[in-house]
Amino acid sequence: MIPVVHHPDYVAPAPAGSAYLWNKNGLVRDLLAAEPGRIAWHVPEAMPRSWLEAVHDPDYVAEVLSAQVPPHKTRRIGFPVTPAVARRSERVPGGTFLAARIAQALGYAANSAGGSHHALADTGAGYCVFNDLAIAAVRLVEEGHAARVLIVDCDVHQGDGTAALTAGRPEIATYSIHAEKNFPVRKARSTLDVGLPDGTGDADYLDTLERTLLPLLTAFDPDLVLYQAGVDPFAEDRLGRLGLSAAGLVARDRWIAETLRRRGLPFASTLGGGYGHDAQEVAQRHATSILTLGSAALGDACNVAPQGASGPA
Repeated sequence: MIPVVHHPDYVAPAPAGSAYLWNKNGLVRDLLAAEPGRIAWHVPEAMPRSWLEAVHDPDYVAEVLSAQVPPHKTRRIGFPVTPAVARRSERVPGGTFLAARIAQALGYAANSAGGSHHALADTGAGYCVFNDLAIAAVRLVEEGHAARVLIVDCDVHQGDGTAALTAGRPEIATYSIHAEKNFPVRKARSTLDVGLPDGTGDADYLDTLERTLLPLLTAFDPDLVLYQAGVDPFAEDRLGRLGLSAAGLVARDRWIAETLRRRGLPFASTLGGGYGHDAQEVAQRHATSILTLGSAALGDACNVAPQGASGPA
């Protein structure tokens, strides 16, 4: 079975005036739950405050957890931080951390949320409140669970926050392949950035991914990968500028999973970006991504039901 981390707090009520698809995580859960015998559900704890503060400014952490984020930061995030959003924001990094720990035992696990790669030290941005990728990577290294963590970001937007928050940490490397002219306007510097021209399609994308990521895997030699599996490189995504087909997204995820599996590298995926007017269609892209990654990473193991497997929360 495919290990998937989920918590009811992931499905927060939509704050007033928000354009973000707040029902996306619940729809992804429902789509995965409709796959009989394929998903093993895991429930995360909230990330302890000390680990949030290891990456984010303590004053900003306090603003979020008390749901008192000032207006200028609210505008950068793109929605107000309500008490429900605050609970979600401290739970999601815990989910990415748990997915990583499960992946180290089984080879792969997914968080049904996360990938909040725009959040910076003292503010959120671009629909991201806390940077779960950076928080989880720092905790994994500091607690001795991993020696070298590589964050592979295939969202259509550059992982600027992740790059900035992990800069100067030689035990964490960042890779971002994205639409060069898309948000954010001011890019950070990842260990390796691959900016693509508008409209890049399946063949060019996959060729570039292989040509640029394989040397980094060899040079950095990670023992764990966190994968930001954004589905917004899709040609019809509302906020994307690339030209991948649905089959291209599947090919991307299959290549990532098979490449890491051949190298014996455990990896955990996070949801990342996916936008559109049809929430069900967007959720289906994410669910397909998790199923593709799990099948390619775990092979026959994803079809074996463990003892005591539970249903979704």
